[in-house]
Amino acid sequence: MFWAGIAFLYLPMLVLVVYSFNESRLVTVWAGFSTKWYFELFEDQQIMNAVWRSVEIAFFSATAAVALAIFASIVMVRIKQFRTRTLFTGSITAPLVMPDVIIGLSMLLLFVAMGQHIGWPAERGMLTVWIAHTTFCLAYSTVVISSRLMEMDRSIEEAALDLGANQLEAFVKITLPIIFPAILSAWLLSFTLSLDDVVIASFVTGPGATTLPIEVFSSVRLGVTPKINALATLIILAVIIVSLATWFATKRINDRMKQSMAN
Repeated sequence: MFWAGIAFLYLPMLVLVVYSFNESRLVTVWAGFSTKWYFELFEDQQIMNAVWRSVEIAFFSATAAVALAIFASIVMVRIKQFRTRTLFTGSITAPLVMPDVIIGLSMLLLFVAMGQHIGWPAERGMLTVWIAHTTFCLAYSTVVISSRLMEMDRSIEEAALDLGANQLEAFVKITLPIIFPAILSAWLLSFTLSLDDVVIASFVTGPGATTLPIEVFSSVRLGVTPKINALATLIILAVIIVSLATWFATKRINDRMKQSMAN
């Protein structure tokens, strides 16, 4: 059953990769091996602009979400006497169980109301997509970072305070390196969620700010071309490379931490 599940997940991806080298324009008819669709993909400025636009939004959304999640996690885990702690925690984690349609619609109504009353944002575009993606990525980042912060042994930080370090030094030199693998995982998760989102972005985007998922979804409705298969193959390759690099970097960091603690 396990291998059947693995095959169900990955065989469609394998078929997609194979047909990205198809000579024919018809994606279901094999007409010989060819790499011409990769060259046509890089010549398609509309798709390439959407790719770089999505990567840019995902990068800044993930960075902002992780930065906010670090502060939110500290409040949730370390400040026990916070009066509205339950409300604060619920507000942060609400997007985890809220449908994307509701998030996208609420963000759209918020931006329209703000534009009417204070004149900002004047129009929907990359900025509004970035704000919306940061909002829902914050929930996922906070869960990952707060879980690691909750499991951390505080005696190490207390020892640093006893040895003369202040709160900021103890956090930067002790706490931050310990929770760094969780921060990196939260950043990658947020980056992937932002890069993959189509529902929320379709509500808050505007002219000239079309992301890659929206571009692909629009092209699929008109008929899939092998260029989309080529694009998906390159994305799969990039994900594999980044995943292996992240695993290797995280493993080295954990090994160094174990060695330093053993010494």
